[in-house]
Amino acid sequence: MQWIPEGWRPRAIAVDIDGTITDSNKKIHLGAIEALRRLEDAGIPIILTTGNIRSITYGLWRFIGASGPMVCENGGVVWHPKWGEPIVRADGERAKRAAEQIASNLGVDAKGITTNAWRESEWCLFPNEDVDAIRDFINNSEFSDLEVVKTGFAIHLMEPHLSKAEGLAVALEKMGLKPSEILAVGDAPNDISLFEFVGHSVAVGGCFEELAAIANVVSPLQRGDTFIPLVDAILN
Repeated sequence: MQWIPEGWRPRAIAVDIDGTITDSNKKIHLGAIEALRRLEDAGIPIILTTGNIRSITYGLWRFIGASGPMVCENGGVVWHPKWGEPIVRADGERAKRAAEQIASNLGVDAKGITTNAWRESEWCLFPNEDVDAIRDFINNSEFSDLEVVKTGFAIHLMEPHLSKAEGLAVALEKMGLKPSEILAVGDAPNDISLFEFVGHSVAVGGCFEELAAIANVVSPLQRGDTFIPLVDAILN
């Protein structure tokens, strides 16, 4: 199959973490990590672009040996260690207050997922909560402007200007790169804005149908298995 357009090579690759560089058991896919290191060795920076928090992203960034910036919390936090302080693009306290009101009215767990303890720009509820009921409540509350985005790992309560695309735009400006020069790889609805923003996109096998519908390429291989042939195509 043709993984990337003929005669095109990305100058950087924006890569989701959860569900993308993991296997079907949600563990890190070692083959994907080795493939990403090959891109770094070839001078193609890895930009981890994720809904996950900065501390987890930074740990993975270091162990991969990535060199690009990190776009965390769905574009709410953009950072590279060389920059000093992170660029935090929203106040997560408002999303937390929304979660507390949802809990009072719908009986969900306001504490949400474990990583909320370190979130800087958003708040995440457990993925098995009733997302339709949460959206209905939010739409009829003082928090009606907030976005409610469900991924395979959480229900994200986010300020409306936050998205992976907006976060990546900040990172690319600092890198001096254009969106058309970027390849994105992901698996979930929070990657839709990213796919619409960049030059080329690959959805991993097992992705959400909403993402497959807009991806340039849908991998026939599950999750992290996608990366070995994809990187082969880029480098060859």
